[in-house]
Amino acid sequence: MTLIKTTTGELQHQAGLARRKLHLEGAVPDGVLRAEIDASWRRSLSHGVHFNGQPELTLESGASLEVLLASNRLLLDAAIPAIDYLAERQGQDGLIILANADATILAVEGRADRLKGSGVQDITLGACWSEATRGTNALGTALVEARTTLIDCGEHYLDRLSHFSCTSVPIHCPQGEILGVLDLTREGPLGRIHDSTALLSMAVSQIESRVFNNSFPEQIVLAFHSRRQYLESPWQGLLAVSLGGQILAVSAQACQLLRAERSALVGRRCEEFLGVDGVQLLGRLQQGGIGSLQTAKGEFFYKTLRAPQRSINVSSVPRGTSKSAPSQAQPDPQLDTLAGSNSRYARALRMARQGLANALPVLLLGETGTGKEVIARALHMAGSRADKPFIAVNCAAIPEGLIESELFGYREGAFTGSRRGGMIGRLQQAQGGTLFLDEIGDMPLALQARLLRVLQDRKVAPLGAGEEQDIDVALICATHRDLKQQVADKQFREDLFYRVNGISVMLPALREREDFDALLEVLLAKLGSPGAALAEDLRQLLAGYHWPGNIRQLEMVLRTALAMREAGDVVLGLEHLPDSMLDDLNASERPASGSIRENQLELIRQALDSHQGNVSAAADALGISRATLYRKLKQLRS
Repeated sequence: MTLIKTTTGELQHQAGLARRKLHLEGAVPDGVLRAEIDASWRRSLSHGVHFNGQPELTLESGASLEVLLASNRLLLDAAIPAIDYLAERQGQDGLIILANADATILAVEGRADRLKGSGVQDITLGACWSEATRGTNALGTALVEARTTLIDCGEHYLDRLSHFSCTSVPIHCPQGEILGVLDLTREGPLGRIHDSTALLSMAVSQIESRVFNNSFPEQIVLAFHSRRQYLESPWQGLLAVSLGGQILAVSAQACQLLRAERSALVGRRCEEFLGVDGVQLLGRLQQGGIGSLQTAKGEFFYKTLRAPQRSINVSSVPRGTSKSAPSQAQPDPQLDTLAGSNSRYARALRMARQGLANALPVLLLGETGTGKEVIARALHMAGSRADKPFIAVNCAAIPEGLIESELFGYREGAFTGSRRGGMIGRLQQAQGGTLFLDEIGDMPLALQARLLRVLQDRKVAPLGAGEEQDIDVALICATHRDLKQQVADKQFREDLFYRVNGISVMLPALREREDFDALLEVLLAKLGSPGAALAEDLRQLLAGYHWPGNIRQLEMVLRTALAMREAGDVVLGLEHLPDSMLDDLNASERPASGSIRENQLELIRQALDSHQGNVSAAADALGISRATLYRKLKQLRS
């Protein structure tokens, strides 16, 4: 409040007086600075920070930067849309900065080029801006104070920052702990305080919502408020509930709406606060749209953010009955429909389901884009672990140096750039449920040995930890590679191959499927247009294409056609596809015979040509990640 009541000129004058006193006597004068700035300057002095400190980077290598970004991926993924939005509106005048809970910078957007000569060239990825290393600054001080912090010109502890102003807002995780901080830094005074603070607060609210939603991929997540019009606003409450009806996490706004502390909510049954149990809640949420609940706290309007499909018939389970009892698990009809009319494929999937139910690992083989993760999820949902986590790890999409920490996790301080508090590995996240290792053929040999030991002993120790912890997970692996050939070439451990190759399922490529028309109907229904039909010329064109990107590519074509419809269009035809896509589809010749290397290189070349060299677009068309496309090009050209 002091900052609002005091003019910018007065603040700068007071800060100037304090700075001269600091220079002359090495002490912070009493009663000159705002209370929160005074406390921060004194902390900075006690940390031994020199007011004339020069720019200094703290991250030593690219490898450390990779680890830093990977260990904060949840925050980064959630924040990028908000950062882009802010950069468009504020980036011409300053910098938008995202930092983690240690005040280490994860992203910078805006006019960094204009500020490089202004004494802030160390505002860069991997640089730590904690109060203990850089003195009073909005990033570091907001983390210490655990609240929104504004620093005006002259109030920074370092002399070289005296002509900058900053506003920082902490970002909280679903458990209420600080996950990071979002900052706006500009040259000159703060100016319109309310504008920048409100904009940052709105952005942080969006980030926290995304983090909340993405933290519970296999659970129920809903937004709610006592007023319908407040849904999708920063004031909505967020609630995560297990499929068994236990409250897992609540946002700060949810605590206010339910008039209860977070500690009094987490771990309790949802019917105590929402008036319905987990089964009833899931049944309501899966209907979609906006609904309302009558609770002891009044009426709440809600909107479904996430409602996983269940493998049990919710209407047949009595109240109070355990939802995880194996005797209640029913075969998931979705799994049976995935094979279409291919009886051999259907038999393989049934055997995979049976094998997984009896603790056998499943290995899914097939080209990229054939839907291996879809099959893996369906197998998980068809078993007794359906209400437990399904954790997917793409071994080809994670840099080699990071896969180990991703799988096994690490303790705080295990390596440079590690997250405060450490990180739980994917193996432990999958406890009780299913671990899906996609593209296991790309796993480094050194890591294969450690994974083999974990699978044999059923124990895991995070990096930096001496003790081992028991794990109970069902294992599904997938690859597009020939693992037997990789074993022969000494690129894949033979003992690990026999450990993961319990029940093998070969997924047919789209061009090999005999149920193409039925698959079209399934995909149209999935895309929300079950009543749409295809004109005969478009159907024949699609049926004759060789589909290098497999099902994902077909789905994108259908999604595009649906998006191009005019009001009232029911039949999709050639006129609903752009010329570039039609050109691709008309190139219906199958790849020429030759080596696998030649065919793959030709497919990649065609995709790049069709998308004018746009690597992201080509990777999407092929159904692979951009990192995988780069790696394949490197392998094929070597």
